[in-house]
Amino acid sequence: MKNLIATLLCLSIFLSGCQEAIEKEDISTPMDANYYTEPHRPQFHFSPEKMWMNDPNGMVYYDGEYHLFYQYYPESTVWGPMHWGHAVSKDMVHWEHLPIALYPDSLGYIFSGSAVVDWNNTSGLGENGQPPLIAIFTHHDAEAEKAGRNDFQYQSIAFSNDRGRTWTKYAGNPVIPNTEKIRDFRDPKVIWDEGSQQWVMAFAAQNHVKLWGSPDLKNWTHLSDFGREWGSHGGVWECPDLFPITLSNSGETKWVLLLSINPGGPNGGSATQYFVGDFDGNTFTLDPSFASDVSGEKAVWLDWGPDDYAGVTWSDIPKSDGRRLFMGWMSNWDYATVVPTDTWRSAMTLPRQLTLQNTAAGLRLFSEPVKELETLRGESYNLENQSIDGDYDWSGQPGISPSQMEVLLEVELPQGAQTDFGIALSNSKGEEYRIGFDAAKNEFYSDRTKAGESGFSEKFAAKRHTAPRSSDSQTLRLHLFFDVASCELFADGGASVMTEIFFPAEDFSKVKLYSTGGAVKILKMKAYPLKRAVMR
Repeated sequence: MKNLIATLLCLSIFLSGCQEAIEKEDISTPMDANYYTEPHRPQFHFSPEKMWMNDPNGMVYYDGEYHLFYQYYPESTVWGPMHWGHAVSKDMVHWEHLPIALYPDSLGYIFSGSAVVDWNNTSGLGENGQPPLIAIFTHHDAEAEKAGRNDFQYQSIAFSNDRGRTWTKYAGNPVIPNTEKIRDFRDPKVIWDEGSQQWVMAFAAQNHVKLWGSPDLKNWTHLSDFGREWGSHGGVWECPDLFPITLSNSGETKWVLLLSINPGGPNGGSATQYFVGDFDGNTFTLDPSFASDVSGEKAVWLDWGPDDYAGVTWSDIPKSDGRRLFMGWMSNWDYATVVPTDTWRSAMTLPRQLTLQNTAAGLRLFSEPVKELETLRGESYNLENQSIDGDYDWSGQPGISPSQMEVLLEVELPQGAQTDFGIALSNSKGEEYRIGFDAAKNEFYSDRTKAGESGFSEKFAAKRHTAPRSSDSQTLRLHLFFDVASCELFADGGASVMTEIFFPAEDFSKVKLYSTGGAVKILKMKAYPLKRAVMR
């Protein structure tokens, strides 16, 4: 018997050593060639390895890393009990997947929220003289909701002392109970306000935003409410983000409040509106010049496409950088749960820099892709001083793939133009996606009505989507990113933005410029093939 036990013990040690060697080998060996190559899988946008994802959460920069948490359900490709998935990046382009950060517990599912660095350890939750990371999120009690109660959502916190790798939920949760019994009471976004020397939390409460203040992230006091009488109310308000921003070319500080709404978007379903004003440490008030733009159910939209929702900005970006950096969920609740992807579902938009500019229409946020994306560029295909009247096919240019490219265009429009100009992608199945500008209507458009599969939702390809042009320049500037099954347009320096997804039966392989109703002149075009940003 002793010999048998000794033999089994040796075998156990041997197998354990083999397993350790296998694990080490797995870490160091190249990933499977099929990793992240499924049909419709984006190649330089963030997407989860598998299963369901929606809102970006907890976006914070710390110790050289951009953290991206996100609404995640690890058991299915449709929405379910929410967790916080987690990834980190040093450049917002190449991401490393980390283990799930927050799991549901006795207080409920883990809904959307934010994260901050508690630099001065105001919470007292830090260790060894280092600042803790604090996550602020909504607990959602599904059982209380089923029981018909209205107080099933409330705000809670968790903390990490190892650079966000592991998290401990605060024993005193919830830090803001739902005493008003408001059904939609969620999505806290927290910042440190230097002016009032306090933490300020903005969260959505059905048809308005609540602002709360705290000295320590644990004890909160209600400051004020905003929004019942402003902006679009076509759906429930969600995912607010209140932050200061410097007005370009003036140095003046204004405050911006992002606010997502579902439904009620300008092209149907989900979308994000915003407000510009001032914050005095207690109350957010609209800038007088902006108030008329958002009165009487009017809204100013951050992105006119149907597929940019629940976006918020990163906290704790170093002052030496100074950018206000944004990312959204690249889908729409009208069809997010039924789009034709099998292994995973949903992606995030490209990371963007937001700037506030004074325009003829008033104070407006501009969105542009972050400069870090330029590291993906290959050798460009260039075109200059080319008149386009009809079609100009440039398929087959060396290294250029229409399904994975960046295009920068400067186009001269003739005076009084009635032209319809744009870029068309197509494939051998006869499917086609078009994005362009209709001069007669003075609007940009994105047309996926013939771009592939759409039977999963009657709303998906029911119409062409449009966005008004605010610039009156005769030079039209288009900056576009195509990534297998998506397009993002940043027009006129980011004044007009559209994000759109589509699902062709095979990748688009042909690309052309087109102009109908008259000629346009291509002053300059650069088209870059974009390398794959492999997720790890």
